[in-house]
Amino acid sequence: MHRFKYRARSLYCEDVKVARIAREVGTPLYIYSKNTLLDHYRKIRDALREASPLICFSVKSNSNLAVLKTLVNAGAGLDIVSGGELYRAKLVKVDPRKIVYAGVGKKRDEIMDAIRYGILFFNIESHEELALINRCAREMKRKVNIAIRINPDVQVSTHGYITTGMGGTKFGVDFKTAKAIFRSSWKYRNAKIRGVHIHIGSQILDARPFQSAIKKVLRFLETNKIFVEYLNIGGGLGIVYSLEKPQTALSFAKKILPLVRKSKLKLILEPGRFISGNSGIMVTKVLFRKKTGQKNFIIVDSGMNDFIRPSLYEAYHTVRPVTKSRGRLKKTRYDIVGPICESGDFLAKGRALPALKQGDLLAIMGAGAYGYTMSSNYNSRPRASEVMVDRKKFLVVKKRETYKDLVKGELFRG
Repeated sequence: MHRFKYRARSLYCEDVKVARIAREVGTPLYIYSKNTLLDHYRKIRDALREASPLICFSVKSNSNLAVLKTLVNAGAGLDIVSGGELYRAKLVKVDPRKIVYAGVGKKRDEIMDAIRYGILFFNIESHEELALINRCAREMKRKVNIAIRINPDVQVSTHGYITTGMGGTKFGVDFKTAKAIFRSSWKYRNAKIRGVHIHIGSQILDARPFQSAIKKVLRFLETNKIFVEYLNIGGGLGIVYSLEKPQTALSFAKKILPLVRKSKLKLILEPGRFISGNSGIMVTKVLFRKKTGQKNFIIVDSGMNDFIRPSLYEAYHTVRPVTKSRGRLKKTRYDIVGPICESGDFLAKGRALPALKQGDLLAIMGAGAYGYTMSSNYNSRPRASEVMVDRKKFLVVKKRETYKDLVKGELFRG
């Protein structure tokens, strides 16, 4: 599942002690296992090998250049949602024909930049977006490929904030609107509709919602005699954070491949969390212990600005001591909280851990997706370092921000 394991009492990332990295780089920090990233990419690639899929890693899940370059070198494409993510894609020199561009709010300059680079697809989400892309392409004397993002209105068991394939969300178009767009496609001479796109949510633990969504879309195409070349089924495969039992890549493929085979469409996927989630941890240091009448608190040096998933989604992440205590010690239940001036600033609640003391290190597991990418400078806190481990070596792949970084670009008159 991942390459963060204990040897004796010490937590290792691959063949490097996590405590050593923390000592040399400081905390808080994110640590990524290069070979776990590759393991997970290869799992999904190999499981779906029969369909020769284009696997576009979701940049929003982890946009570090070292992470992206690792996956691009292994053959992955990239799923982007902004001009900034396109800029990152250019820096890692991904083949532009392996880029798909999603997102509901693309701006004109972002669209033109993507056309100029020669990306494979725009996933469009409205009539007006398609019209703008067509105008941009016409002005540039270029032809572009379009996939219509359809909202199939399927129920998924995940947090409401990461449910994207149900009616009432801002994502995609309903079947009636999709039909109207297809029927009016002749108007868009510089934008050819060559595919359909769905993305029903994130952290989905079984294949049934995917099957339902794919069946509804394929039935729509067949009923309306609409012919396309590509089927993009998005991402959303869940991972183990605690006691979840998510589908494996092989079990997912077993359920999906018959539908793809029957459709005879070229397959595109956009996995993010499945590849990067358990490939990373966040390491934080105990600053203080605090006991009140109701609770025991551990105050650490990272907060919701560094890792917002627990506060935003009430997400559960396993917490492990970087160095285990000797013997069997009595455990205490702690709320692990940060230094941010918000009651919602917590990393974990009610966790049974051995007695902790100032300076101890804790590892927040499963932090490789939507961790650093969602971090901020709230409370004027510099963002953390990022480190990549490759077997016996580690490299800082993002320097810790400084106070000067916090005010870079700000102007004032003293």
